[in-house]
Amino acid sequence: MGTRTGHAVGHDELAVLKLLALEGALGERTTVTCAGLADRLEASNQTASRRLQRLEDAGLLDREILSDGQRVGVTEEGERALQREYADYRRIFERDAGVSLSGVVTSGMGEGRHYITLPGYMEQFESRLGYAPFAGTLNLDLDEESVRARARMDAIDPVPIDGWEGEDRTYGPAFCWPAALETPDGERFDRAHVIAPERTHHGADQLEVIAPQKLRDALGLDDGDHVTVHVEDGGDGGAA
Repeated sequence: MGTRTGHAVGHDELAVLKLLALEGALGERTTVTCAGLADRLEASNQTASRRLQRLEDAGLLDREILSDGQRVGVTEEGERALQREYADYRRIFERDAGVSLSGVVTSGMGEGRHYITLPGYMEQFESRLGYAPFAGTLNLDLDEESVRARARMDAIDPVPIDGWEGEDRTYGPAFCWPAALETPDGERFDRAHVIAPERTHHGADQLEVIAPQKLRDALGLDDGDHVTVHVEDGGDGGAA
């Protein structure tokens, strides 16, 4: 799931961020003035300046103050915030909103095998996903476009997996999203889930997928092979 900043911004600031992106601040910098921004917002110069400052404080906007205005650019975190807004509107207007993510197969650290087989998780997988997962995850390194698009998953309802207490430690919760995998040659596997622990060492550029079968064998995958993962809404529980 997407990284959250320590400074909350509201709908007014997100509206400014959207306006700046429409004016070319997404991917590169553009020049704005508080007076010009205030006119478009139908607000005061002070209000426009305050919203820009809040966006910068939240890490959603980079700014450089010039003698004749400001050079501003939407940051990667700002783009993820816009992607989440986009996903919300897709859920409103598109019945089957989802997101497709692409990447290459990579070898994981082997931790997935251990955690997935723990009884506190396995019981929930069986009852909430409708199957007992293969003891291991398929790990993908996402391409640049998919890293940005992954933020849309924040607006897609997951299947929750609760945390639980073992004999020697507490295990944290996780989230699962129903998914289908597709290879470039048209091979497809429909009964899988993207899994994301609430606290994870993985970055936004990595994806883990579980399924009732070993996906490498089911799809004939090796490290370096390309795979597209079609992520869907898990609001109905996700069980097949």
